[in-house]
Amino acid sequence: MENYIISCCSTADLSKEFFEERNINYLCFHFMLDKETYPDDLGVSVDINDFYKKMEDGAETKTSQPNAEEYSNYFRPFLEAGKDILHLTLSAGISGAYNSACIAKEMLSEEFPDRKIYIIDSLAASSGYGLLIDAVADKRDEGLSIDELKDWTIDNLLYVNHWFFSTTLTYFIRGGRISKTAGTVGNMLNICPLMNVNSEGKLDVKEKIRSKRKVIKAIVDKMEQSARDGLEYNGKCFISNSACYEDARAVADLIESKFPKLNGKVEIFNIGTVIGSHTGPGTVALFFWGDKRDE
Repeated sequence: MENYIISCCSTADLSKEFFEERNINYLCFHFMLDKETYPDDLGVSVDINDFYKKMEDGAETKTSQPNAEEYSNYFRPFLEAGKDILHLTLSAGISGAYNSACIAKEMLSEEFPDRKIYIIDSLAASSGYGLLIDAVADKRDEGLSIDELKDWTIDNLLYVNHWFFSTTLTYFIRGGRISKTAGTVGNMLNICPLMNVNSEGKLDVKEKIRSKRKVIKAIVDKMEQSARDGLEYNGKCFISNSACYEDARAVADLIESKFPKLNGKVEIFNIGTVIGSHTGPGTVALFFWGDKRDE
């Protein structure tokens, strides 16, 4: 096997144990909670349940990406050890991390001219980003060279389907993404927006569904319509959630009953502090391999 590492950022929303088991390296984003800044270190600095409880209680949250210097400091030890790097960033459609990583690459390429540094925009987010890096780890373990793996990743990343729903519009109002009036009316009507990530890696609202029960059915219907081989789908399925495990479990149970050939059980992760700062509690996200994403 070639001497290279695969890498992503904490915003892939996998567990610390999962990253370690799959030998996936990661760099932490940052978040601010009530004016205190922390690394997005998968619940080490701030317990994820405490984080969402504080959001519910009105705590202010902000996020920041690693800058070019942080990426450079993160990459350098691997290069000094004689290893090449394949790093996937959070979607450039929602973050500037890709640009920061590319600046770091240019700086380091002069210092380490014999090393390969590949930066790829995942066009993905949360555990969809995680599902992609998990597949990259599989291909690495199959023995692909770093160049083969780079090409495979670019060719396949848009086949990771992302679907999200939220059971409250409170945090859309707080973040300024919808007006207070529209959000208040939506909450009164029990509107649950159903969203996806498009081919540009941007979040789109696709439907406004009334009631949690209906949106749970609708998100699983999207998987039935779009999953590779339909109900014969035999790939992995990841779900992430923000302090609403029971809703995530309801989606997982429905998927496991409809897709008997899944590669293992549906894996449920937490939406981390960075993505969660924008979604707030009450969001469920579903990820699977399927039709190529379009606009």
